[in-house]
Order: sequence, then C-alpha cells, then structure tokens
Amino acid sequence: MKVGIIGAGGIALSHYKGYVAGGAEVVALADINPAALEARQREWNIPQVFSDYRDLLKLKEIEAVSVCTPNALHYPVTLAAVRVGKHVLCEKPISLSIREARAMIRAAARAGVTLQINHHLRSNGAAFKAKQILDSGALGRVTFIRLRQAHDWGGSPQVRDSFGKKALAGGGTLLDNGCHMFDLARYFGGPVEEIFARVASLKFPIEVEDTAHASLRFTSGAIGEVEASWSATGWEEGFWIYGTEGALEYTNRLGKSVLRHSFRTSPGTTWAEPDVALYDFAGASNHTRHIDNFLAAIRGERPVICSGEDGLEAVRLVLAAYESARLNQPIRLSGFRGD
Repeated sequence: MKVGIIGAGGIALSHYKGYVAGGAEVVALADINPAALEARQREWNIPQVFSDYRDLLKLKEIEAVSVCTPNALHYPVTLAAVRVGKHVLCEKPISLSIREARAMIRAAARAGVTLQINHHLRSNGAAFKAKQILDSGALGRVTFIRLRQAHDWGGSPQVRDSFGKKALAGGGTLLDNGCHMFDLARYFGGPVEEIFARVASLKFPIEVEDTAHASLRFTSGAIGEVEASWSATGWEEGFWIYGTEGALEYTNRLGKSVLRHSFRTSPGTTWAEPDVALYDFAGASNHTRHIDNFLAAIRGERPVICSGEDGLEAVRLVLAAYESARLNQPIRLSGFRGD
C-alpha cells in the first residue's frame, strides 16, 4: 500500500516508522516548512514532496494519508483527503469542535473510506490487556479510574508555538495530553455522565493551560480522575483501575512499564499483600501497533480501533472540561454541544 504523510513535524516520524514496519510504502510528504521538508525527504528517501498538501492528494497511487499537522488544520486537511477517496489516520484531537468532528465523520462515511484517530494508547499492550481483564469481569464492578499523562517538555524553558498558541493548538495540556486520557477513560469505563475540571498556567508564559485536572462520573456510577500537565518534572504515562474484586496499575514513572493485577484468591492474603500477577510487554511501539491496526482496518481485517466517533467523544470531554473550568461548576455530558 502506498501512503502519504501531511506534516513533517516530530510526530510524523512515528507515523513513518509505523508504515515501514507495517509494510506500507511512504511515497509522498507535504509540509509548508521547506527546511523540515528537505530534511525529512533526505532522511527518509521520499520520492515526492510538496509545500501544499492538496498537491499530494492529487496523487492517484496514494491510498491513505496520515494527517500530522497542527490541531487547527486537522479538519480541513482530513475533509480534503476523504473527499478524494483517501483513507485517513488523523492525529489527535480529531478537531477543535464537535461540529467539525461530525462533518469529518460524515464525509468519510459518504466516501466509503476508513477514518482512524491516533489515540495510540488503545494499541498499547498494557491498555489492551487491561481491557481484556475488565471485559472478563475479573475486577468485579469498577469503582475508580485514574489516568495521568504529564511531562515538562524535557526541561525546555519554552513551549513551541504550535502547542502554546491558542490559534494553532486550540488548547493546552488538557487538549494535548488530556484527550488521550479521556479516550482511555471511555475505553475502560464507558460513557461519562458528568465532569468537573480546573486548569491553570503555572510554569510557562503561554496562551493555554500547562496544568489541568478533571473529575469524572461515569454512567455506570464509577468515579474517575484525569491528570494532565506540562509542569511535572520528568515524564509519566499511567492508569490505575480499581474494582470490587481487583485492581490494575500501570505507569512508566518508576522504571520499566509493567501492568500489575492485584486480586485475592489465596487464603491468608493481608491488607498490604494481595495476590499479584505482573504482565511485561515486548514488541513494537504503541504508534507502530496503532498504524498496523489502521492498515488492517483498510484491508478489512479488523474494525477500526479508534473511530471518528471515539475521537469526537474525546473532544466532547475536553470541551466540557474547559466549560466546567470556566464556569467553576460540573457539566453534564448529556446534551452538551460544545460549539
């Protein structure tokens, strides 16, 4: 399968590696930055490069594209791609509004093409195993879900404009990191009924928030918490799921990432020492697995792992969280339009 990548920034590298690992051929690249375009062409040996993505979309041999542009461009680029019959893997968030997301979903359906959103943590080995354990009923009734993605931009004293400017990014860490966590919240816990959030800019002089927290109430009655930050030293990505019959814990903060399943079946377990099963995961990266899932969906070998509808609901949660923070009150998701 021949594919193109639109946007030559940092995340494009993960897409390129994923396509190569999946046996696809990246034959074209588009970016408005001539220096980035030239560097990527030389590094990846791409035969065709364009300063205008619309010229890339004219290539008939391309079956699919990755949209790796700044957030504000996801909507127009994806619409243009699906309207000429290209399958699309769109970076998260799907868009900056629910209205735009709906239009993207409708356009892909009318064109009969695959639209997958790059919430790549659904393809994480630990998340996939956790979902299997949840679906088996081994945790009993889920009571609490905590999700966290936090970093400090590797110690950088500033945030790039593509993330720090409201017109380009649409939001800060709650959108950038939080949308991944909101997607996982739904993946693990199902629909969210209500959200209450707080946001702040505490580290960087930017137009968007660098620290955020959201409290969730799921339709099931379970409670949840999403933490997102650009003001936390180091890098953490993790989830903690607690049920009446067991718990799942996963974080990269303390060394090698291992999924820990705590439960009680042995006689004589104590408060601090339940039974424990550890899951250690090898193989390809999350991004590579996600792109492999995208290629398989195009070939009709499996359902789309993260659909346009999933992307829309993650954006709905982000927008409801921003509204909650603005009003300093909980927001019910039923009927929330966000536009």
